[in-house]
Amino acid sequence: MSNQSIINSENPDAVYSYEDLKNIFENYKKNPKNLDMSRGKPSDAQMDLSTELLTILNESDYISEENIDCRNYGNNDGLIEMKKIFADMLNVKTENIIVFGNSTLSALFDLIGISFIKGVNGGTPWNKLSEIDEIKFLCLTPGYDRHFAICEFFNIKMISVPMNENGPDMDLIEDLISADESIKGIWCVPKYSNPTGITYSDETVRRFANLKPKACDFRIFWDNAYAHHKLYDTDECLSDILSECEKAGNPNLVYEFTSFSKISFGGGGVVALATSTENVKYILDRISIQTIGPDKINQLRHVKFFKNADGVKKHLENHSKLLRPKFELLINKFEKEFSDNKICSWTNPKGGYFITLTTADNQASKVIDYCKQCGLILTSAGAPFPYGNDPKNNIIRLAPSFPSLEELTDAMEIFCLCVKLVYAENFKI
Repeated sequence: MSNQSIINSENPDAVYSYEDLKNIFENYKKNPKNLDMSRGKPSDAQMDLSTELLTILNESDYISEENIDCRNYGNNDGLIEMKKIFADMLNVKTENIIVFGNSTLSALFDLIGISFIKGVNGGTPWNKLSEIDEIKFLCLTPGYDRHFAICEFFNIKMISVPMNENGPDMDLIEDLISADESIKGIWCVPKYSNPTGITYSDETVRRFANLKPKACDFRIFWDNAYAHHKLYDTDECLSDILSECEKAGNPNLVYEFTSFSKISFGGGGVVALATSTENVKYILDRISIQTIGPDKINQLRHVKFFKNADGVKKHLENHSKLLRPKFELLINKFEKEFSDNKICSWTNPKGGYFITLTTADNQASKVIDYCKQCGLILTSAGAPFPYGNDPKNNIIRLAPSFPSLEELTDAMEIFCLCVKLVYAENFKI
């Protein structure tokens, strides 16, 4: 790369000076777009795939497989037919499944709250552990900002653990939890991770299952949100954490979640928790105080629409047809704009909802700010890190799912311009 210019991808023989880039940027500022790539939301076209859910039940179609009137109270653990679908999706037994409402975050929040007030499976409530100065969680970075927000709400101290190509740094995790009783949990998105797209290796899953935490009430929060969200025909395999925990003699160690939030409707899906028999019993005892029954009508709608786990997989193939061109648009644009310049790097995930771009150090926040001035809203700099603090200020999470292809084309023109401009400013090109 020239130390005086940045290559123009449209014409490799031409170059952009800093002044060229600045002029283009100022023109965008005068007429800003209205583009939003801040969250991994399903697009309208994706949700349209499930529109039949809204009308699939007729006025007499509300009786479940076990002859339960779904309009009424009861069945805190969920309909058996809904549990069967989730059990097949996660390769677990139905008795290890609890079906919740429409929000994984709500269920996660409740589990943390119960742990503070009532303890874990009858243990000492976290808010009464006088021998511990503060409760701590391990947070994989870059990671999911809403997990970190739950920790901040409960005043849980967050300890960052870096990710690598096989998942998190397991050596560090093993060392930390074996020595510190105040570490009570870890957040994991094990398949097509948010935001890097990494799937944990078999060895990583086995090491998780064989953890020996000093705290007897330590739990792995296994948020398997993208379990079947592949972009291509081939799928990356993730070992089953529950069976590995059973083999390791740690059956109670993990809470595994998945949901239909990005399969049917973002605001109207269904959530499941898979965990040990002992954990299920303890959690259901708490739930019986919180509710007299979940939304079984919504569960029944999903059962009627998807029928079984194979129906879910086939439905997700239609999602992948909508998502794949969007991811490929970004990857192709980055290869075209940056492969010769070497001013940033990016992930190329095979599933999930995010691409992570890494700038030179101390440039991410400025790139995001410049994009905002041009009318492109991105996730805040630092969001994939505890306390919003990216130590290198070089990680940008991109969510291509919600905008149309036309909007993404405009968004990437702005984004690549801003990456180049910030680089040119910093290196005096």
